[in-house]
Amino acid sequence: MRPSICPGAPGGKHAASAPLPRARASASFDRMTETTLSPSSVAEQLRATAFLQGFPDSYFWRLSRAMVPRHFAADETLFQEGRPRELFAIVVSGAVAIEKSAEGHTARLGTLGAGEAVGEGLLLGDTAKHGTTARAIGDVEALILTHEALESLVKEAPQLYAALVQRSARTIAQRLRVASATLVGHGRVMAFSGGGMRREHDLLGEREVPEAAMYGVQTLRALENFPITGVALREFPELVCALAMVKESAALANRDLGLLGTEVADAIVAAAREVAEGRHHEHFLVDMIQGGAGTSTNMNANEVIANRALELLGRRRGEYDVVHPNNHVNLSQSTNDVYPTAVKLALHASIDRLREAMRDLAQAFLTKGREFAPLLKMGRTQLQDAVPMTLGQEFTAFGHTILEDVDRLGEVQGLIREINMGATAIGTRINAPQGYTEAVRAHLSRVFGRELITAPDLVEATADTGVFVQLSGVMKRCAVKLSKICNDLRLLASGPRAGLGEINLPAMQPGSSIMPGKVNPVIPEVVNQVCFDVIGGDVAVTLAAEAGQLQLNVFEPVIAYRLLGSLAELRNACVVLRERCIEGITANADRMRYFVEHSIGIVTALVPVLGYETATDIARSALESGRGVYDLVLERGLLTREALDRVLNPEAMVGSAEGVPL
Repeated sequence: MRPSICPGAPGGKHAASAPLPRARASASFDRMTETTLSPSSVAEQLRATAFLQGFPDSYFWRLSRAMVPRHFAADETLFQEGRPRELFAIVVSGAVAIEKSAEGHTARLGTLGAGEAVGEGLLLGDTAKHGTTARAIGDVEALILTHEALESLVKEAPQLYAALVQRSARTIAQRLRVASATLVGHGRVMAFSGGGMRREHDLLGEREVPEAAMYGVQTLRALENFPITGVALREFPELVCALAMVKESAALANRDLGLLGTEVADAIVAAAREVAEGRHHEHFLVDMIQGGAGTSTNMNANEVIANRALELLGRRRGEYDVVHPNNHVNLSQSTNDVYPTAVKLALHASIDRLREAMRDLAQAFLTKGREFAPLLKMGRTQLQDAVPMTLGQEFTAFGHTILEDVDRLGEVQGLIREINMGATAIGTRINAPQGYTEAVRAHLSRVFGRELITAPDLVEATADTGVFVQLSGVMKRCAVKLSKICNDLRLLASGPRAGLGEINLPAMQPGSSIMPGKVNPVIPEVVNQVCFDVIGGDVAVTLAAEAGQLQLNVFEPVIAYRLLGSLAELRNACVVLRERCIEGITANADRMRYFVEHSIGIVTALVPVLGYETATDIARSALESGRGVYDLVLERGLLTREALDRVLNPEAMVGSAEGVPL
């Protein structure tokens, strides 16, 4: 369930890549802004598009009279999932996100840019509804072919239509391969094959790299060296986008200081922004756990951005004399400041999403607390009857304990915003010019959308992983408390007839392949297991942090893998627990009332009136005889009926929890 979205804080330059808002209504043609262009201008724009590359001039002339220029505002949808197919579009400028919804959650499958086509299904004669949503990221200019215009084109220019169908089928096939690799991954290596090879070299010699691959020789070696988890870097889009933000900021700082020419710097920035918008992630293939302290991850980013920058400059991939992964994209940097900084940005964005999910879960518990406020039940300590309380108090406490950890996560976020960019290899700033450290921090703060702080001691900051240990500890705290809540839910719902049975959890699936009618608490069970995994991950993070030596901790890749994975798991667990369990819980009021009225626990209320010894004797007699406390007190003449009614009134024994009036 990991969302395929990139990080970005509200107000930041990449805010459009933040967790996605609900789609606006599908853009009907009267809402889109039509722009005025002559057919010859439209034809020129069509000639520049990659989708139509190789078409004869006559086709461009005919299409220029069928396609209409349109402007889409930021966050406006070109078309919407579940709506009838109504247009085919070619993006002229800007970027369009392709999204897919499932059970109320939106995942970004990819992002298409200038020259690419959207809505090809219409050309294939598919009259069904759209299977995805296309949303503008920022302002988008596009050329639109409507369903009506297509019908005319089919009749008047069948050869042109056939060429469009052929091109669409090929594009869709390529896109499906990319989406499959991005969404499935886990042990698969993207097969960038069938398009020839190019030769690249590094310290160890020359190697052939698939021409279709945007990565280079150092990424290729990493793919061979580290087939460890089967979980590729692309599986953590927050980290890929954070790397792109770092590379953009470094290029801007180097340009400001005169180290990079404007043309090369602008190309690197443009390429990095495409990656930060969610594009090209299928080329980020190195395994999350790797030797080299994250060097393979850094080089994967350097190579992809360099090769994309070359394309933007009209060059071929691999022409590194123009844009070089190390000399240009990695200028004034080291893996040892790039990697931990990118990890921190990715963690910051992931914590935001976890905190949001935890707030929503806490609110669901508080809502149930208000609903269950009038319902009396027995409180229990050490699995034994204690004193009466309300079910509302119990659920309200669940909500408040989760909100405590929302605050703890916010506190550790403040520490994560301290970065070591400019430290280069060990914190001595070697190969980083005067003024670079502050320049890159300022640019990265603006790009990320949050104010970042340069560590006062860069040598210390490069060697230290204490903030990761602290975050891991807070996450363990969250997991321990969430697991305890799930234990309580399973106990309260146990039975339903031979257990406590005080609440009913929503029935989500048949519980047994052999026992008819059995329904298990599968949602709390799966959340328990997520919590166990997070707690185990804390051990891995602790050992990795402790094992660092001298001026660098080489084990940051496993730290990043465990922390980012645990944040995503916890976030998903909170969403599932809220939607599939808490919101559907009902209470068995009569059963809870029975337990209260037949419990020895109410004798506690007699202690202030009769004293501890007398109250204990009443409790012992009730247990031995099976009789009620009420009858024994009256029989012994210890209190009048009226006085006893006042003392043993269960409602009078229950305090009022904040926000849950009785």
